Amino acid sequence: MMRAPISARWMRCWIGVLLALAVSACKPPARDERADADAAFLQLLDQQWQHTLEDSPLTATYLGDRRYNDRWDDVSAAAFAARQQHGEQLLVQLAAIDRQALSTEQQLNYDLFRQQTQDQLDSLRYGAHLLPINQRGGIQTAHEMLEAMRFETAKDYQDYLARLQHFGVYMDQTIALMRQGMAQGRTYPRVIMQRVSAQIAHQRVADARQSPFYAPFVAMPGTIDGAAALRSAAADAIRDQVLPAYERFATFFDQDYLPACAAAPGLAAQPQGDAFYAYLARHHTTTTLTPDQIHQIGLSEVARIRAQMETIRSQVGFEGDLKAFFEHLRTDPRYFYESPQALMDAYTLIVKRIDPQLVRLFGKLPRTPYGVRAIPDSSAPDTTTAYYYPPAADGSRAGYYYVNLYRPETRPKWEMEALSAHESVPGHHLQLALQMELGDMPAFRKYGEGYTAYVEGWGLYAESLGGELGLYADPYSRFGQLTYEMWRAVRLVVDTGLHAKGWTRQQAIDYFADNAAKTPLDIANEIDRYMAMPGQALAYKIGELKIKELRARAEQRLGARFDVRAFHDAVLASGAVPLQILEQRIDAWIETQAQAGAGSGNRSGAGGQVG
Repeated sequence: MMRAPISARWMRCWIGVLLALAVSACKPPARDERADADAAFLQLLDQQWQHTLEDSPLTATYLGDRRYNDRWDDVSAAAFAARQQHGEQLLVQLAAIDRQALSTEQQLNYDLFRQQTQDQLDSLRYGAHLLPINQRGGIQTAHEMLEAMRFETAKDYQDYLARLQHFGVYMDQTIALMRQGMAQGRTYPRVIMQRVSAQIAHQRVADARQSPFYAPFVAMPGTIDGAAALRSAAADAIRDQVLPAYERFATFFDQDYLPACAAAPGLAAQPQGDAFYAYLARHHTTTTLTPDQIHQIGLSEVARIRAQMETIRSQVGFEGDLKAFFEHLRTDPRYFYESPQALMDAYTLIVKRIDPQLVRLFGKLPRTPYGVRAIPDSSAPDTTTAYYYPPAADGSRAGYYYVNLYRPETRPKWEMEALSAHESVPGHHLQLALQMELGDMPAFRKYGEGYTAYVEGWGLYAESLGGELGLYADPYSRFGQLTYEMWRAVRLVVDTGLHAKGWTRQQAIDYFADNAAKTPLDIANEIDRYMAMPGQALAYKIGELKIKELRARAEQRLGARFDVRAFHDAVLASGAVPLQILEQRIDAWIETQAQAGAGSGNRSGAGGQVG
C-alpha cells in the first residue's frame, strides 16, 4: 500500500497576443480521433493490468483470478530489477502519448496511471521491497491466501499443489531479499519483529497433514478426480518443501535477522529515512503536507475532540477526570463480552441493524454482499481490532468484515458500532464494492490499491454517519465514536512523532493512552502498526477532514436544495481518487446542482452527476 501524491494538471489554452495561433493549437481533436486515442490508451492500460496479474500471481489470487494459482510471486533480485526496467520503459511510452488528444476522463486516468507508475519506481528506489515481512503478515502467514482461493475442480487442487511444490524457492528468495535489506541497514524495528517468531512457530508442525497449508485437502470431496493421489502428493510437498523451508526461515530469522533489526522505532534511523517518510506522508495523504504540518493538525484535532469527550463525561455524571473515565471504560466488566461467540454475535447484529438504514443516506448501493468473519487465530494476537477484505473481482467471493475475537475481555462494547460503520457499511464495503461495480473504469483503478486518503478518509467519515443511521443512541456509544475519531487524530501526532520527531515507542503509547480510551492491548498493537507501516495512518484523518469540508461547502452553497444522498453518490461516483481531484469534481457537482436548482426551483435528486 505505497503510492504517492498526484497533482492533476488540467490542460488549458491561454489566449494571449497570438490569439489565432492559440485557438488553433487548442482546438480539440475530432470526435473520431479522440475515440481512437482513447481506445489506444485503454488498450495500453488493459495490457499493463494483465502484466500486473501475471507478474503477481498472489494479486491475481486475491482478486479471484485463477490463471496463475500454480505459482508464487517472483521476489528475486532479478525480478525487481526487471520491474524497475519495465516501469521506466512504461514512463517513456506514456510520455509519447498526446495527453491533450484524450477525453477528459481518460486524461484523468492518464494522470493517475502515470503517477502510480512513478510511485512504484520511487518505492523501489527507497528499498521498500527489501522489507517483505512484518508482524502483520508476510511469508510466515502465507497460508492465509487460502481464504481467497476456490477449490471446485481437480485443476484447482493441481494448481495449488504446484504452488506448494515451489514453496522452497519462494522462501529462499524472501530470505535473500531480507539479507539484502540487512546489508543496507533497512529493517523494521526489533520491538515489532520479535512478534514474528511465534508466527513462524505456527508453521513448524511435526505432521504435514496438520499444516494449515494442507487444509484444502482435508475438505476435498472424494468426487474430485484423483483425490487420493492429490492428498498424498500435497502431504509430500508440504513435508519436502514447506516444512523444511520454514525450518530454514526460523533459523535465519532468529539467529541472523532479528538481532540485526533496528533498535530505533522510527523510519528516520533508516537510510534516506527522512526523505522516505516525507514521501510516504505525501503519498498516503495525496497532499503536499509536510510531517510538521500534519503533526500540528493532529494536535489541533486532539484538543477539539477532547473537549467533546469532556462534555459526554459530564453528561453521564462521572465524577473523575477524563483520564479516570478512560480507565473506567477500559476496565469495567460491564463494557465487555465474556466469550468470543458472544462478541461475534454482537458484531453480526450491529451490521444487520445498519443495512436497512442505508437508503436514507445513499441513492446507489452495491450489489455485492458482505459477511462477518473472525480474524484467523494465527494472526489475531498481533493485529488490530478489525479489517475489511474486499470481494473477488469476478463476483465469486463476497466482501468480508473481519473482527478480532482474541481476548474478548479487551474488546469494549462501546467501540463496536463505530468500528462496524467504518469497516463494513457505510464504510469500506459500500465504497469498495461500488468502486468494483463501476462499469467503464479501468482495472487499475477498480482493483488496485487505490488512494489511502480517499479510502480510509471515507471509512472515518462513515463513522460520523452512524448517528444518521440510528447508531450511537446512548452516550457511551457516542463516546466510542469520539474515541475512534480521537484515535485517528492521535495517529497524526504519534506517527509523525515516531518517524520525524524522534519519539520512543513508550512515548507514543503514553500519548495515545492519555487521549483515547482504547485498551492497552489495542494501543500497543496500533503503535506497532505505525512502526510497520510508516505514513499510512496519516491518511484517515486528512481524508475525513477533506470530505467533511466538501459536505459543509455543499450544504452552505445549496441550502435547502442540499440532498445528502446525492452528495454521497457524487463522492463515490469516481472511485478512489487523490483528494485534490475529489475536491475539483465535487466543486463542479455543487455548481451543477446550484444551477439546476436555480433554473427549476426543485430539490436536487440523488442521481446528480459529477462534473
